[in-house]
Amino acid sequence: MQSDTLPRSRSGRDPADLVEAGNLIRTGADAFDGTDTTVSASSGPERVPVAVIGAGQAGLSVSYHLKQHRIEHVVLDAAERIGDVWRNRWDSLKLFTPAKFDGLDGYPFPAHRDTFPTKDQMADYLEAYAAKFRLPVRVATPVVRLSRSGAGYRIETTQGTIEAGSVVVAAAGYQAPRIPDFATGLDDEIVQLHSRAYRNPSQIPDGPVLLVGAGNSGAEIAMDLAKTHEVWLAGRPVGHIPFDIAGFMGRKLLVRVVVRGMFHHLLTMRTPPGRKFRAKMQNRGMPLIRTRPGQLERAGVKRIGRITGLQGGLPVAEDGKRIDCRTVVWCTGYHPGFDWIDLPVLGSGGHPRHRFGKATDIDGVYFMGLHFQYAVSSTMVSGVGRDARRIAGWIAADQRVRSSASG
Repeated sequence: MQSDTLPRSRSGRDPADLVEAGNLIRTGADAFDGTDTTVSASSGPERVPVAVIGAGQAGLSVSYHLKQHRIEHVVLDAAERIGDVWRNRWDSLKLFTPAKFDGLDGYPFPAHRDTFPTKDQMADYLEAYAAKFRLPVRVATPVVRLSRSGAGYRIETTQGTIEAGSVVVAAAGYQAPRIPDFATGLDDEIVQLHSRAYRNPSQIPDGPVLLVGAGNSGAEIAMDLAKTHEVWLAGRPVGHIPFDIAGFMGRKLLVRVVVRGMFHHLLTMRTPPGRKFRAKMQNRGMPLIRTRPGQLERAGVKRIGRITGLQGGLPVAEDGKRIDCRTVVWCTGYHPGFDWIDLPVLGSGGHPRHRFGKATDIDGVYFMGLHFQYAVSSTMVSGVGRDARRIAGWIAADQRVRSSASG
């Protein structure tokens, strides 16, 4: 077994601590292949007008638009290579949208428009995007604390301290795995891991597998494992898109209707249907996009209701059935993981208080890539450009005001 499976003990530790910490805002020193995109970290405090934290599609998109406004900035990321947020996901993962919707502003995705890119292709694209536009990304620079510093902000990293007039937190809200409290009580012989640690069926021991969480991650991993294991999928149905996104009509027409029409323009925070849908998503999650219930049934995946607790060290479903499994994969989502932000910007459950990505309680702090930041598409590659343009525009306007005041 790989080292990122959950320890098989009843230590009483917080269940989230049983998962390898990881870091979803990581990106490598060789990422730009000879360009001057990376910046050398200095030993003393450094001052920049704007700091962007996170170099995934959200952070790179903001950086692109800040550069269009000729605003000096730096992008900080903890990983060894840009795109690792995609590379470190399960091997069979593909994007939900065809390549024609997967390009960031200024650079179409370099693949046939109707194909669905793999996660590694998406990672390589992000790396190429940063190099193409010579974005000022600083890799291998984890941020450990964000706090106030006079009229600006102090960003403490493992490579030194930066002071910035404005900060964009582009780390999304999916940093810390969410694990039920009762996970520590599972039988010691049951192997546990969070979906973030899952790569392929070869890392899973022989015997039945229980996936807890029936959203997109749970359904797709269930399909992956059903080829080699007996699979149980637990959780309430979240609904599904009623067509095959990879079929002819799906690729040519219906994906456009859903992705560009519904997710990008109809279901936004400015529309009653959008606000209603957002409230529904908070309780149920996104509907299944690629996987449909019939596909799960044909693959032999056994559906059960929610797991409500344990009995004799085994998971128990809401109908009282005990699941005698060898492995549990927790597809139960994430906590926001913003505990490194030492500012009055977080509300209930650690989620940022904001309007369309602009912090509501403090000036000069912005967020990118949040769940339903403005629309369903805010967390999709196809939707981050609009949010990035808005935030870069706000920052540019604020800098013009400061310049006028100081002049």
